[in-house]
Amino acid sequence: MPKKKQAAKQAPWRIQLQRIGLFLLLLVAFSLLASIYLYLSAQITDTGVEIWRLEATREAAYYDIQSLQTELAEKSSVSILKENADDLDFNRYVPQEVQYMVISGYYGNEPAIIGDPSQQAAAPDPMMKPAYTQSLWEWLLENLLRLSNQ
Repeated sequence: MPKKKQAAKQAPWRIQLQRIGLFLLLLVAFSLLASIYLYLSAQITDTGVEIWRLEATREAAYYDIQSLQTELAEKSSVSILKENADDLDFNRYVPQEVQYMVISGYYGNEPAIIGDPSQQAAAPDPMMKPAYTQSLWEWLLENLLRLSNQ
C-alpha cells in the first residue's frame, strides 16, 4: 500500500508562528509560576519577621518581669523591712504588751455585698458562633427543609 502524502504542505511562516506561540505560552506559564512563588515567599518572610519580632518582645517582657520580681524580693527581704521599720520608729511586737478589748455590739467588718443575687447577670456571649457548632448533616437538612418550604 502506498504511503499517503499530505495534499498541502504547511507554510514555513505558519510553523514559525506556532513555535513562537508555544514559546510565549511556556514563557507566560513560567512567569506566572515564578510570580506566585515570589508572592508566597514574600508573605512567608513577612510572617517569619513578625514572629521573630513578637518573640523578641515576649523575651524582653520576660526579662522585665524577672527583674521586677528580683527587685520585689530584695525590697521585701527581712533585713530591708527591719531597716525601714527602724527608720519609721516602729516598735517591735511584744505579746505581753498587747491588750485586747471586747466591744459589745461590734461583730467585725460586714461582708461586702457585690450585687443583688435576685438579679442574675446575663450569660456572656458564647465564645463560638452557633454556626460553627452545627454539623454538616444538620446544616444540609436545615437548608433542604428551607428550600422545600419555599
